[in-house]
Amino acid sequence: MAQLQRIAIALDQLQQNQILLTPEQQHYLNRVLRLQKGDRFIAMDGMGKSWLAQLQGEEAQILELLTVETELSVSITLMIALPKGNGFDEVVRCCTELGVACIAPVLSDRTLLNPSPQKLERWRRIASEAAEQSERSFVPTILEPISFNAALSSFATQQKYICEGRGNYPHLKNCLHNQGEMSIVIATGPEGGWTEKEIDNAIQAGFQPVSLGRRILRAVTAPIVALSLISAACEL
Repeated sequence: MAQLQRIAIALDQLQQNQILLTPEQQHYLNRVLRLQKGDRFIAMDGMGKSWLAQLQGEEAQILELLTVETELSVSITLMIALPKGNGFDEVVRCCTELGVACIAPVLSDRTLLNPSPQKLERWRRIASEAAEQSERSFVPTILEPISFNAALSSFATQQKYICEGRGNYPHLKNCLHNQGEMSIVIATGPEGGWTEKEIDNAIQAGFQPVSLGRRILRAVTAPIVALSLISAACEL
């Protein structure tokens, strides 16, 4: 089924054995993908279910429920200080491909971006598109931005790491052995890094400081490196 195109649908589009396609989805399937009536594609609800469907004009007929096993055994939440410009778009796209379950943007002392509600809608759309492209069964949750200190208390039970470019901290790779099936929170900082007080607050909240290597990474590079390390540890 890997060669079939995928689209994400909302649950209210499911009507018995049919999918009611939105005008945007009809345009995408007919005009962009050039699918014809009778052609097949995969519909996903973003919450773990996927169906083989057959295009029938403004609707699609559900043919069968599919089993898609592309998710990681570990649920990863990325807590990321919002980078400047449009860098967060690329973070959302790449980290979705790498298997992140939830992205929690935070406003740190050095955060330069104050996002609008339209930005949040855009990020969620990017996550949906990236999940389709990477053949995932879940679309990551993109939370509304909150302050860094408020976010620290939001993840009480998970294994928590905060990436710091300076200081003698263990490498993240060496902290990921024998994790098993669990939840991980990984925090990456803004341009200029976390402040000393932010690191102290994170440690008090149960976060373990870790390194991503000897080099100083950009704010948009660090989360991608962190997700790559965790993903590799889960799958190798």
